[in-house]
Amino acid sequence: MFFVNSRAIIERTNNGEIEIVIQTRAKSNSPLKIELPGGRIEPFESLTQALIREVKEETGLDVFEIEGQETRIDTVGIDPDFEVECIRPFAAYQTIKGPFDSVGFYFRCKANGELLVAGDETLDIKWVNIEQLAKEINEMPLIFSDVDRAGIKYYIKHHGF
Repeated sequence: MFFVNSRAIIERTNNGEIEIVIQTRAKSNSPLKIELPGGRIEPFESLTQALIREVKEETGLDVFEIEGQETRIDTVGIDPDFEVECIRPFAAYQTIKGPFDSVGFYFRCKANGELLVAGDETLDIKWVNIEQLAKEINEMPLIFSDVDRAGIKYYIKHHGF
């Protein structure tokens, strides 16, 4: 089995500090883990369409800006039977060991609206200061989802933590 995912790093500045949205994945028969919003893309769904859909389903927020969107190129109108889009994500991942193989793309974005109390298989949806996030992932990495652990560490490193 092979999965393709679109993941969101939803940023805001609050009192001069950068915060991002994290949530707890609450799937039946799975341990609770902290993760970033996002999930599998549907057949022929674009990465950004999946990102917008997943963020809404899991957090209640509406994405209004996606970093890299200005790089998007597509082949719409050239061949009506085959269309492709290319876009620059913030980062990409691939599992290199584990129970399933997947690739995914992280997009930094901005969103507005009110956070849900609980979303589609998600709980404890909240904004967290990235300095606090860096501390938590370094001290307790196993409380984070297997897939997002590297993506969060990559994001934090990008910010100099």
